[in-house]
Amino acid sequence: MPFGTRPGLLPRVAVAAAAALALTACGGGDDADKADKGGEPGTAAGAFPVTVEHKYGSTTITAQPKKVVTLGLSDQDAVLALGVKPVGAVDWFKEQPYGKWPWAKDLWGSTPPQVVGERDEYNMEKIAALKPDLIIAQYSGMKKEQYDTLSKIAKVVAQPKGAEDYQATWQVMTKQIGKALGKDAESDKLVAGIDARFKAVRDKHPEWKGKTVTVGEPYEPGKFSAFSPKDPKVIFLSEMGFTTPEAYRTALGKENVADLSSERLDVMEADRTVWLGNAGTEAAMKADPLYQKTKVYQEKRDLFLPYDNPDIGAALSFNTVLSIPYAIDQVVPKLEAIK
Repeated sequence: MPFGTRPGLLPRVAVAAAAALALTACGGGDDADKADKGGEPGTAAGAFPVTVEHKYGSTTITAQPKKVVTLGLSDQDAVLALGVKPVGAVDWFKEQPYGKWPWAKDLWGSTPPQVVGERDEYNMEKIAALKPDLIIAQYSGMKKEQYDTLSKIAKVVAQPKGAEDYQATWQVMTKQIGKALGKDAESDKLVAGIDARFKAVRDKHPEWKGKTVTVGEPYEPGKFSAFSPKDPKVIFLSEMGFTTPEAYRTALGKENVADLSSERLDVMEADRTVWLGNAGTEAAMKADPLYQKTKVYQEKRDLFLPYDNPDIGAALSFNTVLSIPYAIDQVVPKLEAIK
């Protein structure tokens, strides 16, 4: 029974050791202070200094950032959308998708970033070697000790204040990034454009309002993951009018993801159940005797979305100002086909 390698599942990783590193020659604050204050296209005149609040306090950025490193799993999309190419970024579950994802390929062009870590395990030496003047970590699980170490390299804007790790909305993360880059007006425009796309879907499908949805991912025979209502994949569907059932919310609690066995497939019962995976996932799930007993299977209200070929699952997992339009175009027709 072939299952995917769980590229959408956020790991519970341990904090990478921030051991003694040779950072003395890489102080990012001085670079930022010396940056040309003329700004880049789209940057409001006099935008700097700006102060951005985040999980670990606040960071004041005194001049237009010239070299940006993104440490959130999908942060690079909003940075790209705002006209800045990150010089460094983290690996997306060993896939290094820079130039691969269709929604970002043209913006990366022939200059992909340096990979400076995987998920929440950052290579501090590689980051320091890039001499960034701004480090962004919105869709991340950055720990305080990592933040402290990175702050010796450059200005750091950690994950949004008041949200669990990996659970801030794409709107908040986009605006945080826009503020840090001195591009508030541009980020507001991007957010408004996506909001309008979702409104158009809701207006076209008022019957989806209040319908329940669950999102999961099988990762080995008899086991699956269910994603939090605050996970990007669920948020994407929520913005089309769907909601999540109470049993599903209870099973997740405050966790971003819950690992469950097939005996708990009752948690996934909803008006629409969405499964993410790779080649063979759908056939394997439908061959599971326990899954065959679920109402969502018997009434054909389930939907299987691949992570690649096409990259629908990845687009939902990113849930950014670049990936959302692509995901809407791919997912809406599939939802419409379920009666």
